[in-house]
Amino acid sequence: MEYRIERDSMGEIKVPADKLWGAQTQRSFENFKIGTEKIPAEMVTVFAYLKKAAALTNKELGVVDGDRADAIIQACDDILAGKLDGNFPLAVWMTGSGTQFNMNVNEVVANRAKQILKAQGKDLNVHPNDHVNHSQSSNDTFPTGLHMVGVLLIEQKLFPAMEALYQALRAKQEAFKDIVKIGRTHLQDATPLTLGQEFSGWARMIQRDKEMLTQGVDFLRDLAMGGTAVGTGINCPKGYDVRFAEIVSELTGTTFRTAPNKFQSLTSKDELVVVHGMLKALACDLMKIANDVRWLSSGPRCGIGEIRIPENEPGSSIMPSKVNPTQCEAVTMVAVQVMGNDATLGIAASQGNFELNVFMPVIAYNLTQSIRLLTDCMDSFRKHCVVGIEPNQERITTNLYNSLILVTGLVPLVGYDKACTIAKQAAKEGLTLKESALKTGWVTAEQFDKAMDPAKLAGLK
Repeated sequence: MEYRIERDSMGEIKVPADKLWGAQTQRSFENFKIGTEKIPAEMVTVFAYLKKAAALTNKELGVVDGDRADAIIQACDDILAGKLDGNFPLAVWMTGSGTQFNMNVNEVVANRAKQILKAQGKDLNVHPNDHVNHSQSSNDTFPTGLHMVGVLLIEQKLFPAMEALYQALRAKQEAFKDIVKIGRTHLQDATPLTLGQEFSGWARMIQRDKEMLTQGVDFLRDLAMGGTAVGTGINCPKGYDVRFAEIVSELTGTTFRTAPNKFQSLTSKDELVVVHGMLKALACDLMKIANDVRWLSSGPRCGIGEIRIPENEPGSSIMPSKVNPTQCEAVTMVAVQVMGNDATLGIAASQGNFELNVFMPVIAYNLTQSIRLLTDCMDSFRKHCVVGIEPNQERITTNLYNSLILVTGLVPLVGYDKACTIAKQAAKEGLTLKESALKTGWVTAEQFDKAMDPAKLAGLK
């Protein structure tokens, strides 16, 4: 491998000749050989927007000259276009402020900007600190990036996946609206409902989670940029924070605003805790839905078996014809990962000391992973399971009329105690509920049929 020599305040260091990063990136790369987890690609994208907005703001305020600012902007566009992939190698397990990642981006942008200027015949140096990082500190860029990545990923990726899953569940709700089935509480038989009503509960869970997340995302629109090192805004021109938020809003197509108190926004990660808690709530609902689907499809002959799910792949290496609820299993594994991520993020957010939280890279990793996993698993679950769910009408009918809990419909006629006697007598003597009820003489056949209509008990009549 060929190398070039890069220099920083600590001296010289060899850097791969084909890479655009500089000395500080190389030192971090060599000093933190920990795990395989890298700073997420989504953070690279967000930092490209951030550095572009910073350059535009610096140019407008006259603190970085036009030639350098324009080259920085073009370099950021190259990152956004994927042209500089492979230049962001750093581990999550680095300095807790994310300084080395910030410098990684600064160095790549600076070196690419120098190439751009050279191609234009302009012999200008672009310094990663003096120009690309002008009016900034890692201490306000990384918190800004965390909020931006949360907003953009949730709005652009998670919300569409949630909406698509919601619509798929709503379609099943409508299709199954007249199919009466037995309900279940405590894993035991309960009063009837429709299969459509059951699906409506699942659909509303996704809809409600989106409503909560929409409110949560609004907290992330406050940006720390302009606080620089400790929140005072040292070395940052007046008005920079407000103008930066306006420009980054234009670039990303969504609303951001400057945080009203930079001392809070640098050290506290409370908004991220709230939003990830809402992601955990979504994970909890997905866990419930996936578990219900695999319970209801269990069998197919020796379980509940009231719905049929798509047969996507063989389920066993030894048992022929076995098919498993694999999409449900994937969803539930994602759910527990997100729950674990929430614990990590919450503990990390509690560790802000004085003017800065120094657990930000691990927060970035867990936040982006949770959003990515939730997005992908909902799309997969919808495409490969939900849209293909069909009712097993024969099993539904059998289970419905075998349940002794239908006797609840007789309570208004005979009272709780007599209804209980009818059900227990039916169970003991192997009678149907109707046979048992008529044997007591407490109701007539006509009264029984009217009171025990499952559609009426499910609220359809």
